[in-house]
Amino acid sequence: MALSTWRNPRLSRINPRSVGAVRVISGKFRSRRLKGTPPSGIRPTSDKLKETIFNILGPGIQNSIFLDGCAGMGGIGIEAISRGATFVYFVDQSRKACQIIRENLKSLKVEEGYKIIETDLIKALNSIDTALDIAFVDPPYEREDLYDACLKRFGSAPLLAPDGLLIFEHSKRKELPNVSGTLRRIRSLVQGDAALAFYRAWGDRPLPNPGGREREAQAR
Repeated sequence: MALSTWRNPRLSRINPRSVGAVRVISGKFRSRRLKGTPPSGIRPTSDKLKETIFNILGPGIQNSIFLDGCAGMGGIGIEAISRGATFVYFVDQSRKACQIIRENLKSLKVEEGYKIIETDLIKALNSIDTALDIAFVDPPYEREDLYDACLKRFGSAPLLAPDGLLIFEHSKRKELPNVSGTLRRIRSLVQGDAALAFYRAWGDRPLPNPGGREREAQAR
């Protein structure tokens, strides 16, 4: 999957009442607003951040198998469906979050092409038997253990399809490793307080140079 040339901050202690409505940016559900109040501690992806992610993915989202890990209200996964993903896995251990995702998919009349997995992300990865074209993972910023476990899992098992892409949303104050098992970081971006790290399963090929962190404004 080629990246276009050209992040879903989820922080602790967020007041749900301070979060604006979540909407679909583009695709067949463009401008549709998602229902529900985010569970405590979850701040859904801002429109600007969501647009950045999908501009980078470009046409690679079409016909893809997509993972929305630590999905919260499911805004990223629903955006993927709207833009043409073939199948989306929504993973979150919050019962309330999963119920919100179900209600929004129902309101959009999405009856197939998805699976909601209500469990811990690492357990969910062990149950997914389909290679992922794109995996977007956004743990709570303070859960360094979950970042580490997820990197280890993806780096030690063939979870990604050939040329598949793993994307982490994380705090700009945290630097993720260049290498984890078979994973190689190929790109980094910073937008506001958030950062994105892009990985591919690289195997024994020479290491790519991920370069420094790009500022979102410079990437446009």
